[in-house]
Amino acid sequence: MDEEILNALKKRAKGYSYNEVQEEFAVRDDGEVALVKRKVLEKYCPPDSSALKAYLELTPADDISGMSDEELEKEKLRLLKELKNYEENRAKDKNTKRKKEI
Repeated sequence: MDEEILNALKKRAKGYSYNEVQEEFAVRDDGEVALVKRKVLEKYCPPDSSALKAYLELTPADDISGMSDEELEKEKLRLLKELKNYEENRAKDKNTKRKKEI
């Protein structure tokens, strides 16, 4: 799959901000067209669930069906370690917030 398309789907699925330029022109007395007004507006494109669905369908999922028992055990241990680190960091963040409130 084209990486550019996947990146565009991912961006649309997550939502993004962009600048929209609005310009007004007028014809001067000498017949020349002149810029009268220029506005730059920041717009927000909200996340799109259809883009998310398409992105998930097009990206290859981690296929575990071909993994050996040893590989599955290693992956299990890696994920458990990652979960433990996540929970420890989350607990530290909560303690830090409590200290700031006191």
